[in-house]
Amino acid sequence: MRARRGALMTQSATILGCEGSRLGTDEAAFFREADPLGFILFARNVETPDQLRRLTGDLRAAVGREAPILVDQEGGRVQRLGAPHWREWLPPLDQVARTAPEAMERGLYLRYRLIAAELRAVGIDANCAPTADIAGQDTHPFLKNRCFGADAATVTRAARASAEGLLQGGVLPVMKHLPGHGRAVVDSHLQLPRVGAALGDLDATDFAPFRALADLPMAMTAHIVFDAVDAERPATASAAAIALIRDRIGFGGLLMTDDLSMEALSGTLGERAAAGIAAGCDIALYCKGIRAEAEAVVVASGHLSGAAAARAEQALACRRPPDAIDTALLEAELEALLMGRVHG
Repeated sequence: MRARRGALMTQSATILGCEGSRLGTDEAAFFREADPLGFILFARNVETPDQLRRLTGDLRAAVGREAPILVDQEGGRVQRLGAPHWREWLPPLDQVARTAPEAMERGLYLRYRLIAAELRAVGIDANCAPTADIAGQDTHPFLKNRCFGADAATVTRAARASAEGLLQGGVLPVMKHLPGHGRAVVDSHLQLPRVGAALGDLDATDFAPFRALADLPMAMTAHIVFDAVDAERPATASAAAIALIRDRIGFGGLLMTDDLSMEALSGTLGERAAAGIAAGCDIALYCKGIRAEAEAVVVASGHLSGAAAARAEQALACRRPPDAIDTALLEAELEALLMGRVHG
């Protein structure tokens, strides 16, 4: 690996996806030049454990450092590593429903501790979870069973346990979607949701889990318009919404946009990236791996510097070697909890 200066300000304020299951010479050269803070993987990048270990190693070699490598491994519909090589997990809401209330937190800790072990084994050290959104009666189906519950207290407890499982497994949690996605009745992958609730109502419900979890190292924004905060721009591109995340909710960690490819956003990929960074997001997240679009995102996002660089350094410092576990024992305990046999 080439020698690197330690300062994060030499790095692009981006996290980028890659094209396929192997890193070609040309793509590696692009990443070397672009120098994103990290990478994110999708199902298109995943074949086998050996292949995935090679890919994560090659991505880090391209930038010459231990760059964070992210994935969405929530369980249920949103998991990029699946059978036959990895476990298939229940949707989060389903696991909570199947677990006795007094065992809910332990069950989620076990779930995400086991997920962390699977991820670390293939070189992935950040997971875009937990989802701290609150499921409501009208929450769009794309999100609803990815939530942990229908009230702030349950979601807070569940998300905290999940994050602790990841952290103790050596994987950084990326909390989502700030300042809250649960009231959205359309899919932000396809349309721009708009939430008309009063600020006081949002503060007492949607914002509450994020406030309680504001010490977590990394988080992701929501592509949603909140009329009470900024009726013109989605939170990702709204300085008022980012200020609310920082000041009212109190999140001080590394804040990335949700995927800039989602159709809730308008404009070119470069314009979307520039708007997110200008609003106060630290990192522009671009997942698709299309070269021309990635290049535009890198140019528009600029370099990590100042407070954003400090937050990135602080977040990455939270990576640690995983605690030792007996995998079979934890699996058996989790299965017992899911079957209703609570261990005292």
